[in-house]
Amino acid sequence: MAERLHDDYLHLRAAGMSLVLDCTGDLLPRVVHWGADLGELTDDALAALALVEATQIMSNTLDAPAQVSVVPQQSAGWLGTAGLTGHRDGRDFSTAFTARSVQADAVQADAGESPVRHRVAVDAVDPSAGLALALELEVTGSGLVRQRATLTNEGDGPYTLDGLLLALPVPGQATELLDLTGRHLRERAPQRHEFTLGTHLRENWRGRTGTDATLVHVAGESGFGFRTGEVWGLHVAWSGNHRSLAERTPAGIGLLGGGEGLLPGEVRLPTGESYTSPWIYGSYGQGLDELAGRFHGYLRDRAHHPRTPRPVTLNTWEAVYFQQDLTKLKALADAAAEVGAERFVLDDGWFLGRRDDTAGLGDWYVDKDVWPDGLHPLVEHVRSLGLQFGLWFEPEMVNPDSDLARAYPEWILATGGRTPPLSRHQQVLDLGHPEAYAHLLERLDALVAEYGIDYIKWDHNRDLVDAGHSPLGTAGVHAQTAAVYRLIDELRMRHPDVEIESCSSGGGRVDLGILERTDRVWTSDCIDALERQQIQRWTGLLLPPELLGAHVGSPVAHTTGRTHTLDFRAGTALFGHFGIEWDLTLAATEDRARLAEWVSAYKKLRPLLHSGTVVHADHPDPALWLHGVVAPDRSRAVYAVVQTATSMQSPPGRVRLPGLDPDAVYHLCPLRPGDRPEGPTDSPLPWWHTDDVQLTGRILGTLGIQAPALYPERTVLVQARRV
Repeated sequence: MAERLHDDYLHLRAAGMSLVLDCTGDLLPRVVHWGADLGELTDDALAALALVEATQIMSNTLDAPAQVSVVPQQSAGWLGTAGLTGHRDGRDFSTAFTARSVQADAVQADAGESPVRHRVAVDAVDPSAGLALALELEVTGSGLVRQRATLTNEGDGPYTLDGLLLALPVPGQATELLDLTGRHLRERAPQRHEFTLGTHLRENWRGRTGTDATLVHVAGESGFGFRTGEVWGLHVAWSGNHRSLAERTPAGIGLLGGGEGLLPGEVRLPTGESYTSPWIYGSYGQGLDELAGRFHGYLRDRAHHPRTPRPVTLNTWEAVYFQQDLTKLKALADAAAEVGAERFVLDDGWFLGRRDDTAGLGDWYVDKDVWPDGLHPLVEHVRSLGLQFGLWFEPEMVNPDSDLARAYPEWILATGGRTPPLSRHQQVLDLGHPEAYAHLLERLDALVAEYGIDYIKWDHNRDLVDAGHSPLGTAGVHAQTAAVYRLIDELRMRHPDVEIESCSSGGGRVDLGILERTDRVWTSDCIDALERQQIQRWTGLLLPPELLGAHVGSPVAHTTGRTHTLDFRAGTALFGHFGIEWDLTLAATEDRARLAEWVSAYKKLRPLLHSGTVVHADHPDPALWLHGVVAPDRSRAVYAVVQTATSMQSPPGRVRLPGLDPDAVYHLCPLRPGDRPEGPTDSPLPWWHTDDVQLTGRILGTLGIQAPALYPERTVLVQARRV
C-alpha cells in the first residue's frame, strides 16, 4: 500500500518494504529510509524519523550536512561520485536543481499486470545551468524501487552529457558487497568482499550487457546468505555500456548507484532536446532469496510476461552445427517429437554462403545450395509433428565476407579511418544508419512472414570495439542500443505472436532492458550441467526460472569435455525453461526413453516451477547445494539436492527445506524421475524408502532432513506436499 501523508514526506510501502522520501524544502527528494517495512506512520512520525536521522556538524566539514538526493549533487555538499556530469563548453558543469513540483499517485496497472504501482514524479530545474530534470520513481507491487530521469537542455547552445547516475542509500550495517563477473562459457561467477570506504565501481564498455556484467550489485550485512541478513541490490536495465557502483564516505554515507556508460560526445543535447536514462532498479530483502523474489514478482506481473506453458525446445546447434541437411534435420525433428519436445529451432547455417562462421552474416536469404526449396520442407515436416518452428538470426552482425558488407562498407560501426579488430570473423552492423536499419527490418519481417516463424533465437556474438558511426566516426553505442530496442519493438508489433530469445555469446545480454522485449535469455553457451548449476543459480538473482533457457546436452559436454549422467543433466535443466541440445538420432534407445520421462516430469511441474517462489538453503558444506521452488500458496514444493563435489563429511548430514508454511504439515517423498540416488554406499537412507514422512514446515525449515549420500555431480528431487 502507499500513503502520501504530507507534502513534506512520502511513505511508499509494498510487500514488506518501505521507502520514505524527504521532500522538504526545494531540493531534489532525499531517501530517508529504504528497507524493511516500517508500518503505518503518522505525519509526526515521519518528521521525527527524518529528525533522528539528521547528523551533527563535525570539524572541518561544511556548515550544513550534505543532502544526498537520488541524483547526488556537489552543490548540496556531496563530494562523492556526482549524479549528473556534463558541461556547456566547459560551463554549467555543476548543477543545483530545485523542485518545481512533486506529485505522488497510485498508477492503475495495465490490463494483466499486478495491482497498483506507486509513483512519484518530480519536476526540477536549474535556471543558471539552463537544465530541467524530470524524475520518475516507482514502487512496484513486489516491492521493487525503480527510477529514471529525463534531462532537458533549456539553455542557449548545446549541452554535452557525460553521465547521469541515480542512487539509493544503504545503511551502515551493509558492510559486505557481492557482485558477479564471468566470461564466455562461465558467466555469473560471484565475488564478495568488504564494503570499505571509497568507491567500488563496475564499468562495462563492451557495447552490450557483457558476460562479465555484475547483473545485481548487492550490499548486505556481514555474512548474508540466501535466507539470512539484510541485503540491498541495484540493477541497471540497459543493454549497452553501463556503470554500477557502491560508495561509502568517511561521513558514514553509503549508496548504490548506476546508469548508462556514455562515450565521449555520445549525447550532445541541442536546445530543447532531452536524454532519458535507463530504469535503475533497487531491491531490498531479508536474504538474497527475498531480494531476487522481488525481481521475479515484478517480471511476472508484467502484461507481456510469457503466460503460456514454456515449450520444451530442441535447438539444433550442438546436434549438427553448420552441417545442415534436410534428411538429418527431419530425423532429428522426429526424435524430438518422440521424447515430447514442443518446439524445434534451426540454428546457424541456413542462410546465404554460411558454411562456417567466416562468411554470410548479413545476407539473410535462405541458401538455395543447401535448401533448394527453401526452408518449407523442413518447416512443414516440423509442423506436421505438432512442433513450433524457430529460427536463429544474428541481426546486428555482418561478416566482411558477405554481399551486404561488400555493397555497404559504410554500414559497419567504425571510427578513425580504421576497421575494428575482428571477433568471430565479424563486424557490427551500424543500425544508426536508417538504410541499414530499414534493410534489416525488411529481411526479418519477410522471413518471419514467409515461414510463420514462432520463435527467434536472436544472437549477438561479439563486443563492440571502436564503435563509431560514419561518416564522422562519432561514438555510436548509445544510438546502436536504442536502435536495437526499436527494431525488436517494430518486429514484434508486426508479428505480436512471435517469441524472441536474447542470446549473446550465451549470457552476454541479460538485463531488464532487453527483457522488456524478449521472452527468455540463453543463459550460457555452456550447458555442462555442473557449470550450469552455478550459472543458473546466480542468474536467478534477477530472472525467474521460466526466463532461463536451460537445455539437456549430450553425455559429453561440448564446451568442457566433462561426462555427466542423463539424470544430472536433465535435473539441472529442469529448473529453467527446459530444452534439448543433443543429437537424439545418435542417442541410445534407453537414453531417449529416460529423457522422455524427464520431459514428461517437466510438463507436469512447469506450472509450479514457473510461478512459484525460488528458494535456496544456506548450507555449510559448499559441495552440497539445495534449491527449489515453493508454490505461491505454499501447498507444494519441489527441491533439488545437488552434490557438486566430494564433501569433507560423510554421510552428508541434514539439509533444510526453506520456504514452507511453518504451521502446515507436509508429506515428504522423493520425486520421480529424480528419485534414484547414486552414491558411494548401498546402505539405504531410511526416510527415502518409506511413504510415511509427515512433518511441519517449521521442522523441515529449521531442522531439515538427512540428505542422501551422492557421488559428485549428481542430483535428486524431493517433493513436499501439504497434507
